Amino acid sequence: MKTVKCIVVAILCCFFTRSMAQPQNYTVLPEAVDDTTSQVAAQHPKQEVDFKDLFGDLWHDVTGKKVNKRIDTGEVITKKLRVSAVPAAGYSLATGLAGLVAANAIFRTDLSANNSTLTTSFTYTVRNQIILPLLGNIWTKNNNYNIVTDWRFVRFPSYTYGLGGYTTISDGYLINYQAIRLHTTLLRKIKPSLYAGLGYNMDYFYNIDEMDPPPGRITDFERYEISKIVNRTEFGSGLTFNFLYDDRKNTINPEKGNFVNVTYRTNITTLGNAFSWRSLVIDARKYIPFPANSDNVLAFWTYEWLTISGQAPYLMMPNTGGDPYSNTGRGYILGRYRGNNMAYVEGEYRFGITNNGLFGGVVFANAESVTEQYSGRFETIAPGWGAGLRLKLDKFTRTNVAIDYGFGLKGSGGLFVNIGEVF
Repeated sequence: MKTVKCIVVAILCCFFTRSMAQPQNYTVLPEAVDDTTSQVAAQHPKQEVDFKDLFGDLWHDVTGKKVNKRIDTGEVITKKLRVSAVPAAGYSLATGLAGLVAANAIFRTDLSANNSTLTTSFTYTVRNQIILPLLGNIWTKNNNYNIVTDWRFVRFPSYTYGLGGYTTISDGYLINYQAIRLHTTLLRKIKPSLYAGLGYNMDYFYNIDEMDPPPGRITDFERYEISKIVNRTEFGSGLTFNFLYDDRKNTINPEKGNFVNVTYRTNITTLGNAFSWRSLVIDARKYIPFPANSDNVLAFWTYEWLTISGQAPYLMMPNTGGDPYSNTGRGYILGRYRGNNMAYVEGEYRFGITNNGLFGGVVFANAESVTEQYSGRFETIAPGWGAGLRLKLDKFTRTNVAIDYGFGLKGSGGLFVNIGEVF
């Protein structure tokens, strides 16, 4: 299920409270992850440099008014519930312009726990798409357990281009569908930074309709789904086995550290599937200060999405931007490449532009490959590259507005927007 990226409009910043600055790439469909205010405090004691941000400093400079009190790195941690809501505009290559209303709540189940979050939003796009998520990330006492939920409803007419790496932009046509996602995971702390657990994922696509397929030929969707689709629906129901290692001090905008998330999903007929299939996702990231004593960062990301056995339904297959944040493949539209397996790598250099931290920049390059339907091999590579601007939204959690322009092969490219870093 795809997301539309938020565009931050400066005048809307007055609606924010400090609770909106949480460690996530805040999109219309944000993934719920733990708040790191206390972690940032350990990494960033009281700031000695007069850093500036859009969230508080510029708003105060322009209007003379202060925003609601933010949680500084020196403030005492409490169990107080903090709720906020904000209207905004959004944009992505797959959705065009969108309007949305987003809200979240942050609280602690215990003073020894990370901040827990509940997040929701309602989005309507110029392409008649509807996106309605409800995401939760709950931490228990001493962070011994972490409960993560990703529940969504979408109505999402979007483009598909067929299977494999040899497809072209001209192969694209619209597939309309509605979908319900119910993903829940329970993680248990094994030792600091290391978690393991179980989960259940259910994905239900219905009212699937090819809106304008190329005339006179059978599409890859029709050929692939002829024995799998039932009454214009696709269904996936699976148990997940999860492993997480994360020693980053700040998950919004890491300065250093490592992240590895491994998810093995098994979808068997006993759980209601029409046929069995199994998948494995490996999401690994590394952050290196460069030069060593600077705030500039070299960041590396690999995302391997593999079908271990069987064949996933067409709309659940590995595809460009199909990761939870819809961030793989900057330079290409969501769903541009699709196959039974996908390999993805990306590198990015993040650097400051102004001494006060308000503006920064990035340059990036990535490459993706999907397997061909008949040979089962990786035969093509689709590179992407580009550069972007960073505007500091909240200096206390290092949250940036990320505005990138990415390029791909054969004229692919466009604007990519996030709140928070791409990875």
